Amino acid sequence: QVQLVESGGGLVQPGGSLRLSCAASGFTYSSAIMTWYRQAPGKEREMVAAITSIDGITNYADSVKGRFTISRDNAKKTVSLQMNSLKPEDTAIYYCKFRVQRPRPLVNYWGQGTQVTVSS
Repeated sequence: QVQLVESGGGLVQPGGSLRLSCAASGFTYSSAIMTWYRQAPGKEREMVAAITSIDGITNYADSVKGRFTISRDNAKKTVSLQMNSLKPEDTAIYYCKFRVQRPRPLVNYWGQGTQVTVSS
């Protein structure tokens, strides 16, 4: 059974930090792109950060550059998002996605989401 389980969300004050983790199980990959998305109330889901499984190449939304860091552990099939200097506008449900590129076929797996609330 394929599962992506996110953890680490919660309530934090502005300027604080949180670390999100996403653990995958039930499938294997030799190449994948792991991505964190978020969706705030009344807004569309947006990409926050992505990383390639093989090379560790990263990509960030402009709004989080310099504050968030994405990392992965292929042996454990996990992807993490270290979030520092959090702002109220970072409040959203955060989702992880594994896009498996190898082996074929291409397939996307999504987690159920974890709530992050930044408020004083």
